[in-house]
Amino acid sequence: MATESTERTLDVREIDGPPFDDIMTALERLESQQRLRLIAPFEPEPLYEVLDDRGFDHQSEERDGGIWHVVIEHT
Repeated sequence: MATESTERTLDVREIDGPPFDDIMTALERLESQQRLRLIAPFEPEPLYEVLDDRGFDHQSEERDGGIWHVVIEHT
């Protein structure tokens, strides 16, 4: 029986101030089969190295209006 992954969403456009701590908290709460969809008004390039260092994979996509969607999951 295959386990389906579930996706949580964090829209950093709704966060007042730097979103780094909120992102790290959301990642800490991810279980092994969950993914986090990060929605940002910019490409969060500085985050990619942090994700790599902490054992996460990510896929980034720029959508209409310059909004970035980054799907993050455990490696």
